Amino acid sequence: MLIGIDASRVLAPRLTGTERYARAVIEALVPLLSAHRVRLYFRDDPEGWRVCAPHVEQCWIRQPRLWTHWGLWRELRARPPQALFVPAHVLPFVPLPPMRRVVVVHDVGYRYFPRAHLLGQRLYLELGTWLSVRLADVVIADSHATRADVLRFYRVPLDKVRVAHPGVPPLAAVNEATADAVLSRYGLRPRSYVLHVGTLQPRKNLHRLVAAWARLSEAAALELVLAGAQGWGAVDRALCRAPRVRCLGYVSDVEKSALLRNALAVVIPSLHEGFGFPVLEAHAAGTPLACSRRAALPEVAGDAALYFDPEDVEAMRAALARLVTDAALRAQLVAAGRANLQRFSWQRCAAVIAEALLGGAAP
Repeated sequence: MLIGIDASRVLAPRLTGTERYARAVIEALVPLLSAHRVRLYFRDDPEGWRVCAPHVEQCWIRQPRLWTHWGLWRELRARPPQALFVPAHVLPFVPLPPMRRVVVVHDVGYRYFPRAHLLGQRLYLELGTWLSVRLADVVIADSHATRADVLRFYRVPLDKVRVAHPGVPPLAAVNEATADAVLSRYGLRPRSYVLHVGTLQPRKNLHRLVAAWARLSEAAALELVLAGAQGWGAVDRALCRAPRVRCLGYVSDVEKSALLRNALAVVIPSLHEGFGFPVLEAHAAGTPLACSRRAALPEVAGDAALYFDPEDVEAMRAALARLVTDAALRAQLVAAGRANLQRFSWQRCAAVIAEALLGGAAP
């Protein structure tokens, strides 16, 4: 059997959650398909990332625009596989030869926060997801929360949408000297800050986080550090001019690892997340976590986070105050986080996808 996999996202110059997912899940999936031929479709020259195995071939589709709906479609029409896996939302819109189609939907945040997207982006996401979940034989959701959203908004059959929790995103190895250099570059000291990692966009709820931080007299000696690139929607730059708040912009994997490992705590105040890799990154770094009680975050964090209502600034402030002043609580959350990591595995995630590709029954 020939199985095609859209690998177009694995070579993005700046990896965010979707790109990290694509890279990790393909690496875990390919060994499970060793009895079959696998063809990886790339947008760019794949020299920067390779999965080397006898059953894997690479196809570089040189199409600067409309890559999915013209370049990939044209290749699939010319040399059709028996099954196709797309790890991020969108199948080609135009008709394809008969093949089994499996697509991942990571979240439908654009449904909850339409104003956080430009009109063209929102319409593309809406149309792309609507068509893809109908064209697909199986839809993979990152969480039960996302599965419920897909069923609610797109009215597809219950047995068509399967949950496959992603695995733990690897943290870059960082020695003490490198970590010290990263902190020095940003003028930080170990345990002198509370960290938020993620693309800066409205659904991250950073306005309320900064408001809660301003009320937090217990953290007078601490800084709130926001690490992440500017995303869809306007995030007021005044946030980064607030007292004891630092915006670092996009950080590399090494910088992110150093920042996570040396933070006093991590905070995730999001109004909506389809999964939430920063939860697992905080656990892996051994850093205690406070987070929103919304969407998929409780499903992912389990009992390894201190929760708050993300729309209640005072509740957020109280949770942060408790976290920064209670060393015993921080130690308890770190231990719970390490245990929580055992629930997540790229191999188990890939196994669900492999069954879907090969026509197996839902687990």
